[in-house]
Amino acid sequence: MAYGTRRGHGFLVRLEVGGDGCVRVEVHDSRGEEEGERRPRVCEPGAADVRGRGLLIVAALADGWGVEGREPFGKVVWARFDVMG
Repeated sequence: MAYGTRRGHGFLVRLEVGGDGCVRVEVHDSRGEEEGERRPRVCEPGAADVRGRGLLIVAALADGWGVEGREPFGKVVWARFDVMG
């Protein structure tokens, strides 16, 4: 089972380059709040923790990020990068 997915389901990574000089990266998966899962959030891992740095890195590098519901189930975690200034 891949991280963030239901057994037997995959995930999708989508990259969109906008005419406004922004790049949007989306990761769609099949797990969501309807299963009692917590919404992804930035953590403050300890030095010895082996997990919890993914969104911390995204938040530090991206110009914006968020989490949205996905139909019929699951979620989309996205990040926006302004590449033209």
